[in-house]
Amino acid sequence: MRWLWTPAWIARHVAMVVLVVGFLGLGWWQISRATAGNSLSWGYAVEWPVFAGFVVYVWWREVKLARRRADGDAAPAADPAEVAAGEPAPGDAAGSRPAVRRPVRVARVPASAGAAEDADLAAYNHYLSWLNANPGARPGDYPG
Repeated sequence: MRWLWTPAWIARHVAMVVLVVGFLGLGWWQISRATAGNSLSWGYAVEWPVFAGFVVYVWWREVKLARRRADGDAAPAADPAEVAAGEPAPGDAAGSRPAVRRPVRVARVPASAGAAEDADLAAYNHYLSWLNANPGARPGDYPG
């Protein structure tokens, strides 16, 4: 649990406490406004504590994720060469998260030069090249 007291985690703990106290304070302020006759404040009086609960949920989830990562780093990783072909890999258990792998590069095959070009596409490309060659011209000036 020593990893929960690093400077980054202390900043997270402080931010969580400040946000929760601030959101609950804003909720209390909205309750005082609502009891004074502002009926719209009843909705906000419910909304601010929900925000505070969400901050606590996100903080707790981050703590659990960091603990899981710390436990995973302590366990030695299995060498894929040593795992038998019939055995599933440790991360392949049912219900586990999918592994993040390196992206696959796909070779691009250039289009053949002899392919018949679409006449409309050729006319549009000619129009665009004319517009590029004549920057001050209006589209109605196109001679084609």
